[in-house]
Amino acid sequence: MVSPKTRDKLATFFTHVALILLVLLIASPIIFALIASTQSTSTILNYPPQFFPGNAIVRNFTVAWTQYNLGRLMLNSTIIAIAVTVGKTIISIFAATALVYFDFPFKSLIFVIILLTLLLPVPVRIVSLFELINNLGLADTYYAMIFPFFASATGTFLFRQHFQSIPESLTDAARVDGAGPIRFMTQILVPMSMNTIGALAVIQFIYMWNQYLWPLIIMQSDNKQVIQLGLKMLTGSGRAGVKPWGPAMAGSIIAMLPPLIIFLLLQEQFMKGFALKEEK
Repeated sequence: MVSPKTRDKLATFFTHVALILLVLLIASPIIFALIASTQSTSTILNYPPQFFPGNAIVRNFTVAWTQYNLGRLMLNSTIIAIAVTVGKTIISIFAATALVYFDFPFKSLIFVIILLTLLLPVPVRIVSLFELINNLGLADTYYAMIFPFFASATGTFLFRQHFQSIPESLTDAARVDGAGPIRFMTQILVPMSMNTIGALAVIQFIYMWNQYLWPLIIMQSDNKQVIQLGLKMLTGSGRAGVKPWGPAMAGSIIAMLPPLIIFLLLQEQFMKGFALKEEK
C-alpha cells in the first residue's frame, strides 16, 4: 500500500519528467541549430546525423557575419523594429485614450472597425499597399517599412482594456485638479501603463523583426534589406548546389539574439501586461 506522501512524491516526479520532456521537444529546433552551427556542412549532411558539437563554429559564424553582411541587415531590422514599436505605442495610446475618455458619435462602431482590421493580414492588402507606397515615391526606403505598420488594432485594444480598468475616481481627481487631456495622459495614464507598454513592445519588436514578405516586395537595395532576407540568402545554393547549412544555422542563431534579449529584458512587463492590470 503506497502512502499518500509517497504518492504525492511520485506524482511530482513524473510531472517534472513530463515537463522536462515537453521543454526539450519544444526547444529541439533551437538545440539542433546550436549544434549544427558548430559543424561543417558535410557533417550536417552525413547520415546518421551527429548530435555532438563540431569544430567549425568560428568559420561558420565568421562566414555568416562577414560574407553575407548580417551586421548591416541586423542594424536595418533594429532601426525599423524600434521605429515601428515606438510609433505604434504612441498612436495606440492616443487612440485608446480617445476611445475611453472622450465621447463622440459612433465611438463603439469605430472600435469594432478597428478590431475588424485584424481580419485583414498583410498578404490580403499587399497589392494596394504597394501601389500606394510606390505612388508616394517611398519604395526602397525605410519609410516604406515603417509608416504602413504604425496603426495597431492590437495595441489600441490592449491600451483600451487597460484604461478601462483604471478607477474612475482617479480620473475625477485629475479633472478636479485641472489636468488637461495631454497632461492626464502623459502624467497619469502612461506611468500606470508601463506593463502594457512593455507587452506591446515585445510583440511589435518581434513582429517587425520577422518581416519577410513586405521587405521582399518593397525593398530593392541590398544594403537596405532586413535580416530575414539575409537568412534567405544564407540558405541559397553554394558550391555544387550544396546549401551552406553550417553558416545558415550560425546566421539563424545570430538573428535570434536581439528579439530574445528584448523578451528577456521585458518578460516581467510582458506577463503583467497581458494580465491587463497593474500591481497594487
